[in-house]
Amino acid sequence: MGDHIELSRRFIPLLLSQSRAKRKGAGSRTWLVVSKSGQVSVEELGKQTVMRRNGITARDLRVVEPELSYPSAILRRERAVVVNLEHIKAIVTANEVLVPNPRDPHTPPEASGSRCEEAPANQVDSRRGNSKPLPFEFRALEICLESVCKSLESETSTLEEEAYPALDQLSAKTSTNNLKRVRVIKGRLVALNGRVQKVRNEFEHLLDDDIDMAQMYLTDKLATLQSEGLVLKDEIDDDEEDDLLAGGATDGNMSSKSSTVAASDLKPNVEELEMLLEAYFVQIEGILNKLSTLREYVHNTEDYINIVLDDKQNQLLRMGLVISTATFMISLAEVATGLFGMNIGIRLFDFGTYTQWYGAAGGCSVCSVFLYIVAILVLKWFRFLG
Repeated sequence: MGDHIELSRRFIPLLLSQSRAKRKGAGSRTWLVVSKSGQVSVEELGKQTVMRRNGITARDLRVVEPELSYPSAILRRERAVVVNLEHIKAIVTANEVLVPNPRDPHTPPEASGSRCEEAPANQVDSRRGNSKPLPFEFRALEICLESVCKSLESETSTLEEEAYPALDQLSAKTSTNNLKRVRVIKGRLVALNGRVQKVRNEFEHLLDDDIDMAQMYLTDKLATLQSEGLVLKDEIDDDEEDDLLAGGATDGNMSSKSSTVAASDLKPNVEELEMLLEAYFVQIEGILNKLSTLREYVHNTEDYINIVLDDKQNQLLRMGLVISTATFMISLAEVATGLFGMNIGIRLFDFGTYTQWYGAAGGCSVCSVFLYIVAILVLKWFRFLG
């Protein structure tokens, strides 16, 4: 019995440490962390650590996972702003920015957050003539928005450079290859227009709601919460992870208390964020206008091609009508001449001459030509022929 107790005391801590190590390794991901002071570091963080560190849910964390595809959105949370716009996926807080998978070759340099330290507060605000420096979260958000706008602008310019020459070639010469090129370009145009429209709708939704914009003032909210003593320490030792998970009810109570400090109670001036969003909203509107102009050009080209094809079809129909009329008149002449070829006794065969036969055959031919001319004039009179 004593040996059994001794074995239990020896192996239970070992099993607990192994399970804790597995739990830490499960769901971990490499994150690029850019602090408020501009220090950049790469950290291996688990999902629970990221959620607890930034006050977000598992659903919010899935939004920024590179492997998953979610629509463009800017999610406002109590202590963070989750940004998912095009290729930009980041978690912005009042003190740092977290970007998933910084070593991914598909992650652009702007999305890696490396420019946060390159844009000091006074430099960012000098472009707006603002003496008051922007909060850290707005500087990070501006870098994200600038990267998104540049990417969409670049794609739009590339599409315009390919689309207009292809449409002009199609207008000059309607061929299968030109039609295929325009069809591919039109598909890209529709997809790009939908993506830009989603980003524009997200900007418009933010600009229309002052409460949502107020919730994005993370620095002011953090200062207010700290002054009221409602914020827990962000850095928690990893060895206490099991105790924290077991004491989730206590954390829930604290978070519910902090959530009582609503954005309407803080009442920040949203003019700074509104000016920031409006600047990039205008850029998105400009991109949409370019795409709308290109789409109208595509539609006009399609209408022109349809008109040309209809004209060709009408020409073929007119040609078919002329040929059918000529065939009908020739058939009448053949009927008249065929009467003389029947094996029937006719008195004309006994005393007739070749001159009379030629006269009869020629008369039938002349008559058919005359009737053909009359038929064409009648068709033109009724405007069946141009």
